[in-house]
Amino acid sequence: MSTKQELAAKLLEGDRRALSKAITLVESSHAQDRETALALLDSIMPHTGKARRIAISGSPGVGKSTFIEAFGEYLINAGKRVAVLSIDPSSSLTGGSILGDKTRMPMLANNPAAYVRPTPSGSMLGGVARRTREVIALCEAAGYNTILIETVGVGQSETEAANMSDCYLLLLQPGSGDSLQGIKRGIMELADLIIVNKADGVLLSSAQESATQYMRALSLMQERMPGWQCPVVLCSSTEKTGQSETSAQIDAYFSHAQASGAFTQKRLAQKLYWLEDETIADLVDRFKRDKSIQARYAEAVKQLESGRSPARIASEFVSLLLNNSQKS
Repeated sequence: MSTKQELAAKLLEGDRRALSKAITLVESSHAQDRETALALLDSIMPHTGKARRIAISGSPGVGKSTFIEAFGEYLINAGKRVAVLSIDPSSSLTGGSILGDKTRMPMLANNPAAYVRPTPSGSMLGGVARRTREVIALCEAAGYNTILIETVGVGQSETEAANMSDCYLLLLQPGSGDSLQGIKRGIMELADLIIVNKADGVLLSSAQESATQYMRALSLMQERMPGWQCPVVLCSSTEKTGQSETSAQIDAYFSHAQASGAFTQKRLAQKLYWLEDETIADLVDRFKRDKSIQARYAEAVKQLESGRSPARIASEFVSLLLNNSQKS
């Protein structure tokens, strides 16, 4: 049995170390690891697709990690196996990430029914990382039936997270100034469930008022899924209230999505987005690795000094590449 086959077998048995090795393999930036990673994915794909994929977004400081810690424990107590994929922002200067989510979720990180994996976002936009979809597949193959994807939380650009999840949870907080200023239409239109977090203590009345205003705003928006009006739930992660209501709303959402056929359509759309995104990313990778292309690109860069439009140079350069590929 090959090393890849052994890794796949252990992964399907739910071996946590095998899962970590498999994720490291698919996240590797080394070209020689990519074919091995693709072969591994081919072997485990028939064992994927049975988990609930839930994206959790919200601005920095809203309490995403604290919420996931409390909600993850609630799900585990209800008999679920939970994988948390936490995407940390990468520095645009050094490329580094803090990757501190295991320290922010100590109870989940040490629970045998949970798996917490922090990943740097790298150059990816949309609140996720380049290989998040592949990591989701690996976690599903390892037997985790609930996948929680904690996005970077950058505000309006979380569309990629929505494109790879079944249900999109948006966390909002009370007491953040003008309540209407907190209602960002672009991000709210993605939400399948809104959670007003930190609804406790002196913030409870403010949270209740915020929830009312969010519900009014949602009533003016088009439904993201026909027949589903996005609910608003009050939650306190520190006092561990609102978890049962959140879970009940998620159950109701999945029941409605499956009964209406929206779930099947969404899963197909997830695969199509994956195909499109990976095709573009793979082309860019090959572009950067091809020395002959890079030499021609260097020549194109020199044309910038002549005052020509970068858009025009790019168009001519791509046309040249396409013509050359057709000739060969």
